[in-house]
Order: sequence, then structure tokens, then C-alpha cells
Amino acid sequence: MTLDIFTVNEKKANRYTALCTLIAAGVAVLMWLLNVCGFFIVDQQLMNVAMPFGVALFLLPYLLVRIWKWDERLLKYAIMGCFLVGIGILNSALTIQLIMAWACPIILSCHYYSPRFTHFTLGGVLLCMLCATYVGLYCGVWDANMMRCVDMPGDAAFRAEFIREATAAGDNLLLRVFNFYYIPRAAIAIVVYLIGVTLSRRTHGLLKQQEEDNREKERIGAELNVATQIQSSMLPCTFPAFPEYEEFEIYASMNPAKEVGGDFYDFFLVDKDHLALAIADVSGKGVPAALFMMITKTLLKNEAQSGISPKKVMETVNNQLLENNEAGMFVTVWFGIYEISTGKLTAANAGHEYPALKRAGGSFELYKDKHGFVMAGMEDVVYREYTLELHAGDMLFVYTDGVSEATDGNDELYGTERMVAALNQRKDADARTLCETVREDIDRFVGEAEQFDDITMLALRVRK
Repeated sequence: MTLDIFTVNEKKANRYTALCTLIAAGVAVLMWLLNVCGFFIVDQQLMNVAMPFGVALFLLPYLLVRIWKWDERLLKYAIMGCFLVGIGILNSALTIQLIMAWACPIILSCHYYSPRFTHFTLGGVLLCMLCATYVGLYCGVWDANMMRCVDMPGDAAFRAEFIREATAAGDNLLLRVFNFYYIPRAAIAIVVYLIGVTLSRRTHGLLKQQEEDNREKERIGAELNVATQIQSSMLPCTFPAFPEYEEFEIYASMNPAKEVGGDFYDFFLVDKDHLALAIADVSGKGVPAALFMMITKTLLKNEAQSGISPKKVMETVNNQLLENNEAGMFVTVWFGIYEISTGKLTAANAGHEYPALKRAGGSFELYKDKHGFVMAGMEDVVYREYTLELHAGDMLFVYTDGVSEATDGNDELYGTERMVAALNQRKDADARTLCETVREDIDRFVGEAEQFDDITMLALRVRK
């Protein structure tokens, strides 16, 4: 399921806004206490009326975040509404001290990255500021520009009479308060809004693009999972393989560095007496390598089942891979055909790693076979094949460079010497145990370092 970035951000913004209103409540309480102690000259009776309501409204968002059970999208409007009304109540009493307080809600609204919510906040600021302006005219503390007297009494009836007399004398106080008090502060709020809404729109666009990218990544991830399953199903994965044959046992494994890999192994019966073995490593990684790997595997198997020699199989497939190979990809391949009745193994190597061979009663050693050029690298390459006689107790181990070039945190390579040493730790074990021993030794060596290449191994053990 795609992560809804806007929903997650909205929840974080709600918590952040509630925290800010909690801090505002603390500041309001501090101002209240300082006024009680005589640090300010604001009428204490006025403070004792306004402060409890303002502080309560500042504390309410913190409580709402914890108990809100309704539509989550409406919570931000409830939080901001409490904040605006709380500032409005305090502003009605302390107009002089809260000149810039109205910018705070607009700034906080930008954290939601929603232009619509920023519009709502601006509208709320302008409305609550207007109400607070005229409520404060009758009840709050004003400067000389508003009432022409700093020490204007707090009685609302007296103020109303004062305003009527001033208006009758030609001084329209209500209009003057609107023109010289409300409009400049509203202009400041609008400037803050314009900056904030630009930020909201830009960030909203970035988050929307990120959300689309996440959906695309999720889609690609799902497709890669399917590709991984398809690739895994193409490789022989039922062990023990060929249980009806007592003459040999075989085991193989492939661990891709990414979701899909460019390595592959394969083994199949050409006929009742011939077993084809293949291991390969395509240049590059990921989906392109995986596609090229599947093509190579299919072509090798199709040609091998015609009964021709490994040399001919590889020469034919090499030219087939070169057709329309505009990406310039290539593949290293070790391919052999094991004759079960005689123990004769005929193989060819197209630029692949040297196999490791163990004779009965001996130890594993690298068998430096005849290397040919990589497949799909050049047209009409002639490959050389060689023959090994395998007897009871002999073992063959082939692998890709993901084994020998596994790297630890210090960029040190695992190397073939460590691989041979790991093979010889369990040299008389079965084919599966042998591969698992090497993999465990690689994991110990690599530690926490990232796997950069596919790790593929195939082991053949002759029983009799």
C-alpha cells in the first residue's frame, strides 16, 4: 500500500502546531504572572479575565491531538480555530503587546503544505483580528493613536459613550481604528501569507511528485518481485536432483545482489547418459542482465539438447547472442557435458572463472582450464574444449566471480585462495554442504559490507 505522504505530514504538523500552542500557553502564563508581580502596567482585572480564556484555548489543541476520534482531516481546522480565537481574546485585551502575534498562525499553517489550509488561516486571521480590534476598542488596552488617551477606563459603557461623542464631534473613531490600526496589521498578515502560500504550493508540488515516485517505485518493486520469482523458477531448484541416479549428486545456488541477477546455473539431462552443466555471469546487474541471462540460458539448453559438443554449443550460441545485441552485453560461461556411464567430462570455458577440482582422497585445487573469449563479444569465436576423467570420490566446483570478488568493509577481496581453503574444510562433504560451507565463509569474511555481485555456485560429486 502506498504511503500517503500528505496524511503522514498532516499528523506531524498537527503535533507540531499543538506543541507551539502549548508553548504559547506557557508564555501567556508567564506574562500573566509578571503582570501580577508588577512588571507591567496592564490592568490586572483585565488580565484576569482575558488570560484564563486565552490560555485554555492554547492548551486545547494539545488535548485534541490526543483524544480526536473524528475525521483526521478536520483536526487541523479545530487546532487552528482554537489558536486563532485564543489570540483574538488576548489581542482584545492586550492590543499593544500582540502586534505580531497574528503572523504565527499563518507561519504554522505552512507546515501543512496545503495552500487551501493557508487560505483558511489567512481568512481566520483577518476575521478574528477585526473582531478583536473592535472588542478591544471597548474593553482592552489601547494606545494614544486609538483613543487619544493611554489611561482610558475599562468600562465598556463609558467607552461607548466616548466613541459616540467623538464621532459627533467629527472624529469617527471606528473608521480611524479600521484605517490606521486594522489595515496595516492586515497588510502585514497578507505579506506573510503570500510568502507562506508560495512555500506551501512549492512544497505541495514536491511532495506530490515524491508520492507519485513512491507509487512508481512500489509498482516497479512489485514487478521486480514477479521477475525474481520468474527467474528463480527458471533455475533448477529441486534437490536432491535426479534421485534415480546413484552415480552422482549435484547441488547449486544463486544469490543475486539485486532483486534479479545476471548469473545463472543450469543442469539437465541431454539423454539418459549425458548430463549438461552450465554456470554463467552476464555483464552488468539488475533487469538488463537478467533478461540477457534468460536468453543465454535458453539458447544454451536448446543447442545442448541437439547432442552436439560443448564447443559447438558455445560457438553457435555466441553468434546467436550477437544478433541485435545493441546494448553490447556479454557473458562468461563454463559449460560441460558429463557422460554418466564413463565419468568423462567434456567442457569449454568462455572467459569464466577456473573451476576447482578434487580427486578422491585429495584436496581441492584450481583447475586452470583453457580459456576462450567471452560470449557475445565477437563473432565466430572458436572455443577449445577439454576432457576430464571423474571417478568415485571426485568433486567439481564451479562458481562466478561474485564468490572470489566478494569484498569486506576494507575493500579486501575474498579471493580464490580463501575459497579453496573453505572447500577443503569440508572436502569430503556432500555437494550441498560444500556450497553452504563456502557461502558461510563468504558471509563471515564480508561481515556487514554490502553484496555487490551475484554469488552463484554449482558442485558435482561423483559417487561411483
